[in-house]
Amino acid sequence: MDVGMIGLGRYLPERVVTNFDLEKQMDTTDEWIRTRTGIEERRIADDNVDTSDMAYEASMEAIKDAGIDANQIGLIIVATVTPDTPFPSVSTMIQEKIGAKNAAAMDLSAACAGFIYGVVTAKQFVESGVYPYVLVVGVEKLSKITNYDDRNTAVLFGDGAGAVIIGQVSEGRGILSFELGADGSGGKHLLQNGPHLEMNGREVFKFAVRQMGESAENVITKAGLTKEDVDFLVPHQANIRIMESSRQRLGLPEEKMSTTIKQFGNTSSSSIPIALKEEMLAGKVKDDDVVVLVGFGGGLTWGAICMKIGK
Repeated sequence: MDVGMIGLGRYLPERVVTNFDLEKQMDTTDEWIRTRTGIEERRIADDNVDTSDMAYEASMEAIKDAGIDANQIGLIIVATVTPDTPFPSVSTMIQEKIGAKNAAAMDLSAACAGFIYGVVTAKQFVESGVYPYVLVVGVEKLSKITNYDDRNTAVLFGDGAGAVIIGQVSEGRGILSFELGADGSGGKHLLQNGPHLEMNGREVFKFAVRQMGESAENVITKAGLTKEDVDFLVPHQANIRIMESSRQRLGLPEEKMSTTIKQFGNTSSSSIPIALKEEMLAGKVKDDDVVVLVGFGGGLTWGAICMKIGK
């Protein structure tokens, strides 16, 4: 059975916070942020909008795009490190909101690699015939754990949600290969300490530059393809310099890599599905394109998928 993404959705808060807005709040400049990160603006959710609210909106769009009914969903997986509450889980909250009364539900925590982990997990359930459809959501309200007195991290993060329906696709399409990994010894470099997120930027940068490129190459090889077969790269939108290193390693031109980081910043587990949906809407990613998704996150965790687009 070939398994892939049959529906995609995303949600982004309406409130836009630009680099110039941050200049008024902290010791930073638009130039400093852009040259080091590639970020120009980010979306921040209102106080009365929580993680589950954003997840719901993205989920409904994905369900509509897939052309299925919520009752057909067998499992809901939500990747997040910023749930509304430790429990009940975000997945159970949206199970109730979308009316997926037949679905089991669970959250998973793999930080910015969470969406990749969720999709790979969903693939196993569909492929084995346990569930016909699995809803996977990557969602974060990072603004509630961001320390806005720390300019090194405050400029990076935004809020948002991305969702996909995983199901059977036509022969030759869907997920061709994947890789998951973790290195717990690096967990101290990116963590939530007390109420706020903390990061050793230098160490995370070194890890990400190496791992993103390696993982992207690995899944291409596992799929029995070459770099020349890749049509588009959707990396985790963390830092433009990290993303560029992956693109260059695959030998892709600039226009073949998603750079939604410019307008949305780093939205952790939601960045890859948001970026993929944006590129599909823009017509840059089309049916039968070979696309590589690759991400890394706190843990330290990483994951990559090579897939052929289409239902």
